[in-house]
Amino acid sequence: MRQIILDTETTGLRVEDGNRILEIAAVEMVNRKLSPPSAHLHRYINPERDSEEGALNVHGLSTDFLSDKPKFAEIVDEFLDFVRDAELIIHNAPFDVGFLNMELGKLGRGKITDYVSGIIDTLAEAKELFPGKRNSLDALCDRYEVDRSARTLHGALIDCELLAEVYLCMTRGQDSLLMDFGAEDSKDHSAAAGGSRVAHGPIVVRRASEEELAEHAAYLEGLDKAIKGSCLWRQYEPKPEAA
Repeated sequence: MRQIILDTETTGLRVEDGNRILEIAAVEMVNRKLSPPSAHLHRYINPERDSEEGALNVHGLSTDFLSDKPKFAEIVDEFLDFVRDAELIIHNAPFDVGFLNMELGKLGRGKITDYVSGIIDTLAEAKELFPGKRNSLDALCDRYEVDRSARTLHGALIDCELLAEVYLCMTRGQDSLLMDFGAEDSKDHSAAAGGSRVAHGPIVVRRASEEELAEHAAYLEGLDKAIKGSCLWRQYEPKPEAA
């Protein structure tokens, strides 16, 4: 399964105010294992406008720095080829999806959902897991003990790398990707805390056999009969595709 952890930085919070994307990062994960950094996509983009003061304080990317960077139209094919048919993992997906749809719409390229297999919103999932608590990326990093000391400003690439670790923790309980993202001054924080690194083998994805699927179906039918209705599991079964 190919998934892309995606994040954008923008000139402001509201797409309705004419704000634009100025940085985009997409980190590839295949069968829950991150691809090497050389396989990721990270681009700065000339948004053709200034950032709002609040946004500039968050990402620190000045108009002067971005002035010689490619426009979105110049990187759109590269971006769409990279994410094509993958499942996107985004924290607060409606925000990024709204900006992506705006940029694609300006170019007559449809919507991001036309190119990907699906979108997971980790903010929505976190709210279900931790109702009533803070569920920002920073808060989730702290909750799952993901080191974010290198994150002084918001940046699309580092936010993707942090979200990848958080996502694995949220969905599997894995504590760390145990992967060097190339920082020259990276530290072994587990060793500093008195622990040691554990070598993890490749993750094996096992599919149910036809016999196991038949047994599962028979078991669900028995539950349905027992409660004279539809058991809770039915809510999580994949919906059949329309003809």
